[in-house]
Amino acid sequence: MENHRPIRVLLADDHRIFREALRMVLAAECEVVAEASDGEQAVAIAAQLKPDVIVMDVGMPGIGGLAAARRITREVPMCKVLVLSQYDDEEYVLEAFGQAGCAGYVVKTDAAAELLSAVRAVHSGRQYLSPTIAPIVLARLRGGAPANAAHEANPTRREREVLKLIGEGATTKEVAQRLGISVKTAQAHRDNVKQKLDLRSTAAMVRYAIKHKLIRID
Repeated sequence: MENHRPIRVLLADDHRIFREALRMVLAAECEVVAEASDGEQAVAIAAQLKPDVIVMDVGMPGIGGLAAARRITREVPMCKVLVLSQYDDEEYVLEAFGQAGCAGYVVKTDAAAELLSAVRAVHSGRQYLSPTIAPIVLARLRGGAPANAAHEANPTRREREVLKLIGEGATTKEVAQRLGISVKTAQAHRDNVKQKLDLRSTAAMVRYAIKHKLIRID
């Protein structure tokens, strides 16, 4: 019967071994129709195959997971994006549910059963919050700022810090060192802010930082 067909899933993660592990976890109830190793691939495959659910990593090469999710939810809205990430900090979670339009967020350290529950939930039209990060969203909601805030292209506090450092001439490696984060995380922030603010180059990012007084020009 049609109602019992497997959930069609696209796996988007830049680690092949991790994708293989995810495939095994999902095998009982899902059909993995394709895999992507970067954000651009994920967007292209989503448009072509229109899977039910896209399991999306955040820190991938290219445009990054959240930027890819924004494009998918805009261009292929029938696809439900489920973030599966190592990051559990507030800004990632809130951006995923707000500007990126994702349907769910699971942290990689959660049990495998959590992923299956999340895929089922988003496929049925519900939103899914990993128990690990649910308190983040609940705390923000209680504070009066909805997690699905308007889709305005406003950089987050962390993105403003990244823009400031780039405006001062810092490389991605130097940004990571200055902020105490990994190079991969710094690159993800850089990619996300470029996509969000439609900044095509480093020079454009510098101009944005100057225009919005993130850096001082003496």
